[in-house]
Amino acid sequence: MVKTITIGSCVSVQGLLVRSLEDGRVVIQVGPTQYAGQPVQY
Repeated sequence: MVKTITIGSCVSVQGLLVRSLEDGRVVIQVGPTQYAGQPVQY
């Protein structure tokens, strides 16, 4: 599943969902790199 997250106040990243963290953030993967951030609410 593709998800969009925000990192900081103005950087958004879109990639494949890897897992959800206990604090409400999610981890996505873009190529070999993983990013954690808050999911974007549409």
